[in-house]
Amino acid sequence: MDLDLTLVRAFAATADTLHFGRAAARLGTSQQALSKRIARLESLLSVRLFERDGGTRLTEAGERFEPAAREALAAGERAVAAALGVGQGVRIEVWGHLYAPMRTIAQAADALGAVPWEPGPARDWASAADALLAGDTDLGFGRVHPLPDGRDAGLSQRLVRLEPVDVVVGASHELAGADELRPADLRDSTLWCPAEPTRLDFMRHFADRFAITRRRGGPNLGVDHLVRHLRADAACFTLFPADAPLPDAAGLRSIPLVAPTPLYAWSLAWRTAHRHPLLDTLLRGFTEAGRARRWLDYAPERDWLPDADRAKLTVGT
Repeated sequence: MDLDLTLVRAFAATADTLHFGRAAARLGTSQQALSKRIARLESLLSVRLFERDGGTRLTEAGERFEPAAREALAAGERAVAAALGVGQGVRIEVWGHLYAPMRTIAQAADALGAVPWEPGPARDWASAADALLAGDTDLGFGRVHPLPDGRDAGLSQRLVRLEPVDVVVGASHELAGADELRPADLRDSTLWCPAEPTRLDFMRHFADRFAITRRRGGPNLGVDHLVRHLRADAACFTLFPADAPLPDAAGLRSIPLVAPTPLYAWSLAWRTAHRHPLLDTLLRGFTEAGRARRWLDYAPERDWLPDADRAKLTVGT
């Protein structure tokens, strides 16, 4: 039997949304046309792929068919790109802009060679997840954490870098003269967050773990605004990746944190239902860059990670 990929694509969109209307809108067709494609596919296979009573859901046959159907679609995309002899652009949404995520992508790009990147800014992980699920981008890059209501259930991820975090204070802060600090040393200081603290998952987990009770947030107006605030307020500190550049750092101290050293986790994310033809190549590039630069070094007795980030190491994602 020869499968028509148009029919398979209709199945995949419906399996993603479990809603014929939304699947039709994603494919730019009518709900009636989509229903006919699904019916045609079910007739060819002689099985029902969807239950339609009381809401749309996959049958057991549909669940068995789904992973192979997605592989067929990905293979079709690779075949078209190969036949045309052109590279396929990789749309990637990045977030965590204060922490300069493009540094890591640029280093991985050196290992990848001529990959046609199409980067774009995302407001945060939640907005990047929405773009991935809607098919508006191919990859996401930033810190990934569980989203409310299981919104990220259709996404896969790969941890690619663990970056040590320093504490940054103004020159007038009482701890500014230290060569290194422990997180516990910061309990009498105020954690300054470039957003509401409850919205910054890493900052919130750090403060909870090390009993930092004084927390303040303000609008994210860029690194320069953050720097000015730290210079002006002797009680405040913030956290910043050790390798990230701080512009105009005069009047600031960036001090390593030890016992333990907090690590900021950078991950790639993609829609499970749609593997970009270059995804395996991209993952290899990040793996090679990470191996050369020891991006995934982690010692439990030395380092600290939020539980969700540590679990990614355990399962090897």
